[in-house]
Amino acid sequence: MTDRNLQHSFSGGQVVLETADGPVSYDSKLLIAATLIFIAKGSGRIEPQESGVMLELLREYCGATGAEGLDLLTQAITELAERPTLQAALATFARSLPDPGKEDLAYMALRVIAADGRREAAEMAQFRAAVEAAGIHPEIVHRAFDRFFAETMPDPPE
Repeated sequence: MTDRNLQHSFSGGQVVLETADGPVSYDSKLLIAATLIFIAKGSGRIEPQESGVMLELLREYCGATGAEGLDLLTQAITELAERPTLQAALATFARSLPDPGKEDLAYMALRVIAADGRREAAEMAQFRAAVEAAGIHPEIVHRAFDRFFAETMPDPPE
């Protein structure tokens, strides 16, 4: 079933979607997984390297075990497919984060984009759309890029 014109709200660390079948709650771990899936699917498919990075990020930022991370990603794929308006809930969730959380989310998205060694225009467009929808200030995005490049660029020769 595809839900249309859903209402959503942020309550107690969760996003609640009011669907035709009643309210559906999503916790922050699932919302982070769904955000990463949304970014990874920007190129049309999720590459194996991207899956590995998403699992690593869910472990680092959410404390998810390998099995829990895989379950979160699988559930996120299903929910995004069945409830297209979940994207609006993701934006609501991201807008509710403090600036350091927004920076972490942008940084995680950059790591997923770079995971397969290619920076595709479609993924960067997806990143820009996600950042705009989440209301992440350009300065915060800049800090996320700085973190990413500091981690991935070789040290300059002395």
